[in-house]
Amino acid sequence: MRTLRLLIEYDGSHFVGWQSQENGRTIQGELARAWQILVKEAIRPIGSGRTDAGTHAFGQVAHFQTKSALPIERLLCGLNGILPPDIAIRHIEEAPPNFHARYNAKRKRYRYRIHQGKAALNRPQVWTYYPGLSLPPMVEAAAFLPGEHHFGAFCKQDPVPERFNCQVFAANWSQQGNELVFEIEANRFLRHMVRILVGTMVEIGRSHLPPETICKLLASGDRAAAGATAPALGLSLLWVAYDP
Repeated sequence: MRTLRLLIEYDGSHFVGWQSQENGRTIQGELARAWQILVKEAIRPIGSGRTDAGTHAFGQVAHFQTKSALPIERLLCGLNGILPPDIAIRHIEEAPPNFHARYNAKRKRYRYRIHQGKAALNRPQVWTYYPGLSLPPMVEAAAFLPGEHHFGAFCKQDPVPERFNCQVFAANWSQQGNELVFEIEANRFLRHMVRILVGTMVEIGRSHLPPETICKLLASGDRAAAGATAPALGLSLLWVAYDP
């Protein structure tokens, strides 16, 4: 058996998420379908994490085991020829037998894009937001995030996660034209964590909350006191890092 590691890019606009479900298209389901057509073998690709419905990825990582002996080049070309236009395999490589895309991941980086005012060309991948936002207090708020913290206030708690602590390595806002862009890198992420952080910092950018609110929420774990969950369409998984 071979273990293959895939680097995957996808536009999540028309997917109900990563994991196979009966109620709509999924990335895992499309990958399994394409492999079945190409190799005549049933697989269940394991991703580095489950992205939500509407969330995009530039660098999702997945693995699976196969009996196929087809060369990597033929597999890459064949899969991309079968997969729909909103999924692309960027790279395939052989991996050690014990490689696991989820459990071996050491850190991930996400990006969230907010477009201030109406957007036309890039609207499927940005949160179009009309009220004015002040960037400096949002930058100040993000500066409280690096370090190991309890993120109970910034996650969906149904079901309740096994662990709430995450180690954040970097978190920052920047302005790129009409867009406010938030990037965050951590060892792990809870469900909806980035989107709730963004929703809370948007309230800070509107002067509805002070930047220090982030500190209070990290201490209290009170989800009800945090902001709303930002829409999924602005969120993208940039990359996943592993030990060499």
